[in-house]
Amino acid sequence: MAGWTSDGWLRCARPVPSSNVDERPQGVAVSLIIMHNISLPPGEYGGADVEALFTNRLDPCRHPYFEQLRGLRLSAHFFVRRDGEIVQFASVHQRAWHAGVSSWKGVERCNDFSVGIELEGTDDDPYSDAQYSAAAVVVRALHELLPVEDIVGHADVAPGRKTDPGPAFDWPRFRALLAG
Repeated sequence: MAGWTSDGWLRCARPVPSSNVDERPQGVAVSLIIMHNISLPPGEYGGADVEALFTNRLDPCRHPYFEQLRGLRLSAHFFVRRDGEIVQFASVHQRAWHAGVSSWKGVERCNDFSVGIELEGTDDDPYSDAQYSAAAVVVRALHELLPVEDIVGHADVAPGRKTDPGPAFDWPRFRALLAG
């Protein structure tokens, strides 16, 4: 395997455990990977604000945009920074809180059966070469560990509500990286 701990942490990722997780329903297998994007403040990269949001340490007074995030409890399994660093907030065996109201192939509550990967970015800014490479490492490792069937965008499981990872995400390029 690609370097997993026995409790579902990827060895090449920097662990930053979030309390915004819970247990998956018993007997539910992880069959879906959901690609997202996030930057805080929007369009600004490289700071600590995403990690602060996913660990309930984001100061809503630090930036005007953050007021609308006050009280939100969110997480994802992975966050891939623009430089390719992989940060992990939740064991892949836990349910992270990333998809919200969602459904895939007629099954609701995608958090129950998915792993969320957040890319540092916006819908319209091109993602970096390092991000594509690192995200491919994560996805290949997930395929080794879990019975993953599909990889989709947040927009695919929450159409009309979400748009990420957006038109800037090059799906053919990413799928070619996974195949190669």
